[in-house]
Amino acid sequence: MSNRHNLEGTRECAYSGRSENIRGDPAVGKSALAQMFRSDGAHFQKNYTLIQKRNCVMFFYTTGIELLVKAVSVPETSDSVEFFIFDSAGKDLFSEMLEKLWEQPNVLCLVYDVTNEQSFNNCAKWLEKLRAQAVGMHIPGVLVGNKTDLVGRRVVEQKQAQEWADKHGLEYCEMSVKEMRNFEAPFHILAKSFHQLYKEKVETFRSLA
Repeated sequence: MSNRHNLEGTRECAYSGRSENIRGDPAVGKSALAQMFRSDGAHFQKNYTLIQKRNCVMFFYTTGIELLVKAVSVPETSDSVEFFIFDSAGKDLFSEMLEKLWEQPNVLCLVYDVTNEQSFNNCAKWLEKLRAQAVGMHIPGVLVGNKTDLVGRRVVEQKQAQEWADKHGLEYCEMSVKEMRNFEAPFHILAKSFHQLYKEKVETFRSLA
């Protein structure tokens, strides 16, 4: 896939074909995030499988892998980045399938549930898997804490997550897909990060010419 751009500096550029992997444990809100963003916050219908029922709370999980495509405006510019967003079930089987479908992501998004400490701890595993696909390359990424609406059940504090993200070279943000709050932030962060990285590479090539 190629980048559509004009290096002579027209006012608007479109950088296309950037693959984004959304990873995290089951039921943390990966699919809800991707679907809500694609539909600009509209209600969506998605195929889920009911896996278990715990204390009268039902958990639904994505089955398989879905590809979503959307152009994302780069904040504070007239440019945009077209993302190919891979949303997969948070199980090892689908993780391996996704690795075969797309060997090298351009940006990465890790999602965890702020009420589930294990989902946060497992972000290290997901990050290791993603970075193993792009050894020696800088891949912009963002860590996303979802379900901030469940204030009374929160166990992972913002400071803890922010420090972990900083340690691993990731941006950080929080959201509540259920309340449609801040769900666009991860994609705008990634678009801006990729855009900046691309500009730096162009400048490096120009300096060598």
